[in-house]
Amino acid sequence: MAGHTHTGLTPFLVSPASGHGTPTSSYAGSCSYAGDHKAAAAAAAEAGDAGAAFVLESKGTWWHAGFHLTTAMVGPTVLTLPYALRGMGWGVGLTALTAVAAVTFYTYYLMSRVLDHCEAAGRRHIRFRELAADVLGSGWVFYLVVTVQTIINAGITIGSILIAGNCLQIMYTSLTPVGPLKLYHFIMIVAVVLALFSQMPSFHSLRYINLGSLLLCFGYTILVSGACIRAGMSSNAPVKDYSLSPSNSVKTFDAFLSISILATVFGNGILPEIQATLAPPAAGKMVKALTMCYAVVFFTFYLSAISGYWAFGNAVQSNALQSLMPDEGPALAPTWLLGLSVVLVLLQLLAIALVYSQVAYEIMEKRSADAAHGRFSRRNLVPRVALRTGYVAACAFVAAALPFFGDIVGVVGAVGFIPLDFVLPVVMYNVALAPPRRSLVYVANVVIVFVFTAVGVIGAVASVRKLVLDAGQFKPFSDHVVD
Repeated sequence: MAGHTHTGLTPFLVSPASGHGTPTSSYAGSCSYAGDHKAAAAAAAEAGDAGAAFVLESKGTWWHAGFHLTTAMVGPTVLTLPYALRGMGWGVGLTALTAVAAVTFYTYYLMSRVLDHCEAAGRRHIRFRELAADVLGSGWVFYLVVTVQTIINAGITIGSILIAGNCLQIMYTSLTPVGPLKLYHFIMIVAVVLALFSQMPSFHSLRYINLGSLLLCFGYTILVSGACIRAGMSSNAPVKDYSLSPSNSVKTFDAFLSISILATVFGNGILPEIQATLAPPAAGKMVKALTMCYAVVFFTFYLSAISGYWAFGNAVQSNALQSLMPDEGPALAPTWLLGLSVVLVLLQLLAIALVYSQVAYEIMEKRSADAAHGRFSRRNLVPRVALRTGYVAACAFVAAALPFFGDIVGVVGAVGFIPLDFVLPVVMYNVALAPPRRSLVYVANVVIVFVFTAVGVIGAVASVRKLVLDAGQFKPFSDHVVD
């Protein structure tokens, strides 16, 4: 790993290649073995790193990290899994779902090992960009991770605001079919609520919100899956057809689009920042958090994927909840169940937007806040409220202006989550821990790099193809969300 000279101050987004600062969170090295989060916070403040001291404070337990991870990974995107199976069929689809689950658990485990390895060497990293730059020793890696992570986090925040606004619109139109309110009105409502919750000062302060998020994902997954099973057994259910397209080209694009969906569903891109919330020493705690998260993943992902695809086959829409509310004919589930599911999805979307905004807030406060003053001092409170509110407002504006943002996020997922969650972790492990080149671990890691790089490229092409096919439906500030 590349060594760095620690200056005590960590400038805002300074590349390690420039020589004007350090990308590593060096302050933590002196206190990580004391097991004292107060010492870490004090050292961060002394180093002038307000982003670390205020937003990424290290006070959490492994189950708190499990709550954060679950919110980052298990969201309403689980309702797209039946559509992912539609592009591959039963056998290949379930195999791919299992393979991606296994690979992501493995790569997240490896990234946690790299973080633990660096902590043991006296360099506890709390930011993905700094970890990658330290291990790989290249300034361009730092900026690559910053760019991709920022695009992903802003994209998910925008998408969450858009879909949450759409949830409110669905509830409104069911009560007032010809009411005057439009989609952008509901996006504004969501933005106001999100701006208020965004003033919670740190990632750690979201722990109970994220516990609630975990319970919410159980709730709507069970409701929607039960409704799908009921619909599949009813006389109004569509004819079950699980065949793939006869066209080889269409079949190939559908398969890679499905894999791109799976990569997006399993991605998070912020595991180092989540591990940063753990009280030091963090070694070994993240594995427990991952185990908790994947227990939830196993239940929710498989239940949603199997029940939705079984009920609707090739007729399944891009979201299983939409399949229960066809444009023509009666709803295939009770109104109360659909309404409750929409409410649960809406509430969890707020939690997801909060989690994925933390990296942006950390970057903002690293530059705008003064760690020498109190977190709630006027010096720090005023810029925090202004910047976070401005960030949410900007995301809401994009959501309202581009209600077809879901297709754009599909492309971002293919080109963003795959390098951050599939490729970089195994590359960093091979560099940092240097397993023998002929060992099974080293070879498996190389295979993962090549396979998922190819999958990312082809998945991006498939996502762009869908974007082009849907282009005729794109209307800025439209009242309808493009599926």
